[in-house]
Amino acid sequence: MRRISKIAAAVSATAALALTATACGESSTEANKGEKKEKGVGLAFDVGGRDDHSFNESAARGADKAKEELGVNVEMLTASNNETEADREQRLTNLAQQGYDPVIGVGFSYGASIEKIAKKFPDTTFGLVDSVVEAPNVDSMVFSEHEGSYLAGVAAALKTKTDKVGFIGGVNNALIQKFQAGFEQGVKATDKKVKVTSEYLYPNNDKGFNDPAAAKEKAKGMLDRGIDIIYTAAGQSGAGSIEAIHDHGDAWAIGVDSDQYQQPGLAEYKDVIMTSVVKNVDVAVFDLIKSVEEGKPLTGVNAYTLKEDGVSLATSGGFIDDIMPKIEEAKKKIVSGEVTVSETPAK
Repeated sequence: MRRISKIAAAVSATAALALTATACGESSTEANKGEKKEKGVGLAFDVGGRDDHSFNESAARGADKAKEELGVNVEMLTASNNETEADREQRLTNLAQQGYDPVIGVGFSYGASIEKIAKKFPDTTFGLVDSVVEAPNVDSMVFSEHEGSYLAGVAAALKTKTDKVGFIGGVNNALIQKFQAGFEQGVKATDKKVKVTSEYLYPNNDKGFNDPAAAKEKAKGMLDRGIDIIYTAAGQSGAGSIEAIHDHGDAWAIGVDSDQYQQPGLAEYKDVIMTSVVKNVDVAVFDLIKSVEEGKPLTGVNAYTLKEDGVSLATSGGFIDDIMPKIEEAKKKIVSGEVTVSETPAK
């Protein structure tokens, strides 16, 4: 993968940090050094947990691979709906204090917490998925979701029978808007007469990634309006959208983050999962774990783009085989720079 904004590897603790007291009466740095016992990897999931069939599951696959190939132990903890910043900080602190290294926050919600906790444990490498923290011991893993979503938009425009397609986002924030922006741009670049309807489950509540019932109702509303392809970027909530599409019987779902056609928990619905925008969080997680095991921790901002297959469009089921030449053509234009995909929705 292409590495950008490379920052120096983790620095040793300063005398000032060594004197900083923790709640247990010793410095975080001293606790960090004293308790490092090759415990393995600490993985802190976003809401929905590893079995969300989507984003968290992709991160878990990377840790599973590291466990199998590198022999590392893995501790997995999960966030709950409506958590506070203090909850996230405590989860990361517990993992670091116990000696896990790296400690990885799966999701942008961990950004502020990692920025704070990484300073207290300078000898621990932290990973952050989907956000950036400028610190010497943090690997910020970012992805070109908008580029993969553009390809999904191309596919939707070519496959719709009603000339109406939809996008459902879990939470209306800058990250999920990247999915929306790419999808809408891909649709319009392919067929201007196709109408895109974009809606969100929640304006600013992470529950949007863990509310399948809300996504199911949102999808039903779209289907009732004649929309026959729905792309849902909402973590575990997406399962509800896929279920509604399956019950409808004459529409397609576009999955996200993992190849959702291949997810065991969605097997009964796979006949309507046309494709998925795959975000290789598993690759990024494995890259970091391997680097720590080799004694050369990745740090800085590490970008996983369409050019480097950091994002891709799944072909499982063969439902888009007939349009793959056009998908490949669109991909080449993005990779070459002929087409620039926007990260923000058009006004």
